[in-house]
Amino acid sequence: MMYYAQGGPGLSLSDEDLRNGLYEALDKLPRPKRVLALPPDITRLHSGAGFLTAAARNYYGKSLTDIMPALGTHYPMTPEEMDIMFPGVDHGLFRDHRWRTDLTTLGRVPGEYIREVSEGRLDFDWPAQVNTLLAEGGHDLILSPGQVVPHEVIGFANHNKNIFIGTGGAEGIHKSHFLGAVYGMERIMGRADTPVRRVLNYAGDHFGGQLPPILYILTVVSPDEQGRLQTRGLYIGDGYECYEKAAALSGQVNFTPVDKPLSRCVVYLDPREFRSTWLGNKAVYRTRMAMADGGELIILAPGLKEFGEDHEIDGLIRRYGYRGTEATLEKVKTHRELAENLSAAAHLIHGSSEGRFSITYAPGHLSREEVEGAGYLYADLAKMEDLFRSEDRRTGYGTDRDGREFYFIRNPALGLWAWKG
Repeated sequence: MMYYAQGGPGLSLSDEDLRNGLYEALDKLPRPKRVLALPPDITRLHSGAGFLTAAARNYYGKSLTDIMPALGTHYPMTPEEMDIMFPGVDHGLFRDHRWRTDLTTLGRVPGEYIREVSEGRLDFDWPAQVNTLLAEGGHDLILSPGQVVPHEVIGFANHNKNIFIGTGGAEGIHKSHFLGAVYGMERIMGRADTPVRRVLNYAGDHFGGQLPPILYILTVVSPDEQGRLQTRGLYIGDGYECYEKAAALSGQVNFTPVDKPLSRCVVYLDPREFRSTWLGNKAVYRTRMAMADGGELIILAPGLKEFGEDHEIDGLIRRYGYRGTEATLEKVKTHRELAENLSAAAHLIHGSSEGRFSITYAPGHLSREEVEGAGYLYADLAKMEDLFRSEDRRTGYGTDRDGREFYFIRNPALGLWAWKG
């Protein structure tokens, strides 16, 4: 059921609009005694989910008893990050999701279904797992705020991905990422109906009744012509319709077709959001369909200090590197530690250009040896920032200090770029 829907490519919703829309939707629900909020973490800083979570806390007061950022494999949020994203919200409400341990398995999606949606590529079953707090926390309502935006594993982020991946376990995260990688990223990004989404929908339809009612609070965000972020839509509901409407709008405002393949593309990664290539490789995922064969992708990453958001996965990335699909799949066959961490294997596939274009990282903290050891080219950050004058750039074409043309992207997490051809 839809409880609120407002959106359009030219719309700009204010904080007051978001609050009023949220409260209008919540007024239609029975008054719960215990509410759990599942917002994203700091890596979705611009989603509006922080503001909406704080607004829900003001609406429900002490009835909103727990806030669990849907971390997936990411590091827990620091107090400083909480203050940035959830200003004024009591830190004592926050609970960490431990994706390797604190889990309840609701059921398993059968291997026959995985074989069907993967077109015969895979046939393992898939565990529908959530953090135990969702299943056993005694809540009457779960709020799931977040941003719908193109995504490399599932097509568009959010909705039940926030539940089964954001609060899911190692096996489910590994297998879902591997399914997306094996099926093919270019066949997934910017599509609402994908193999991974179908698996999550199957889990929700067959096992979701074991959880409290879930209300999805979905935003769509894109920059205006001046580069300022605008909330284009707010869709609130407890079914699939809110996701479908948000994905349709995101497809309009978060997708940028380019007239010619990009021979030189520069992407900037906000240091508040991007500390690892696990996250920062959105610069690769979201541009690969726009890049020219033999082109050059340069990533300015002042906050980059590691490869994985998890110590074990960080070690695997350093060990095996971004070598492409064929090399990674061969390592999965012969190296047990990679076979047991399929999300890492999927990430290594996603983060490679398959030799089609070069990828150069200019990191704030990683050394040349670390970057080149992982399979990328290295550049000095200060020199690159000066060459491209990145501090005053907006997304679009420009020329560097040497007069050479390049295409600049201010925030890859907000969109998807592809050559029109």
